[in-house]
Amino acid sequence: MIEIKNLNFSYSKKKPIIKNLNLELHGGNIYGLLGKNGAGKSTLLKNIAGLLFPKQGSVKVFGYHAHQRLPQVLRETYVIPEEFSLPSFTINQYVDIYSVFYPRFSKEQFYGSLEEFKLDPKEKLTALSYGQKKKVIIGFGLASNCNLLLMDEPTNGLDIPSKSQFRKIVASSATEERCFIISTHQVKDVENLIDPIIIMDRGEIIFHQTFEMVSKKLAFEVHKELVEDDQVVYSQSVLGGYSVVTENVTGMEGSIDLEILFNSITSSKDKIHQIFKQ
Repeated sequence: MIEIKNLNFSYSKKKPIIKNLNLELHGGNIYGLLGKNGAGKSTLLKNIAGLLFPKQGSVKVFGYHAHQRLPQVLRETYVIPEEFSLPSFTINQYVDIYSVFYPRFSKEQFYGSLEEFKLDPKEKLTALSYGQKKKVIIGFGLASNCNLLLMDEPTNGLDIPSKSQFRKIVASSATEERCFIISTHQVKDVENLIDPIIIMDRGEIIFHQTFEMVSKKLAFEVHKELVEDDQVVYSQSVLGGYSVVTENVTGMEGSIDLEILFNSITSSKDKIHQIFKQ
């Protein structure tokens, strides 16, 4: 579905944002694109959407170069940006005007999302809070039934109950044909939703694995005292002791703490890479 080869991108010659990036993404997955602010996540999504053009390399979506912005690609791609503006329409008017661009748009699905989010379709978009507007475009994007949905920090502005509702409706909208990419630095918000995990740091992909593989290779434990062991990859202080990541030498698969995994990779990536090479 998405094929990225040797992608390089910069806004100026002095500071490259994406460096020689290679990546293939396929339908049937909800990818988590994780990274700190400034890691290059939003820039990567914009290159996939054809909103930015590669300086070197290529980005192909459905077999076409993304920067060509062809109709057959655009009608199958929906972008939920972190920052956006909406017209002074009611939600009903917005759907009537914009849904026609997406051949498989489901009004039933959209209004189901509105009900889940407790939004009145007669409300004017300009009268809604930022979080409420975010819910509208999330619901619209899922109801578009596009095969590619790009979400940039979709949980920003959502309260705790809304984040739970977000995870529920995204999971229920996933199919074998659709590819979702959720870019976020708020790791906890997408736990138990995403798989595979992609982590970016300083414009490079430093980790790309499934939860199954992570569970086979790494073990996550909490100890009352700091553990001194050659198998320890990473540890950090938590309530009640220390959260520890070790190489999984038992072969027993266990649960994964996504936030601890993210911290361990960004601080000890060489150790992690060595384990996954074995």
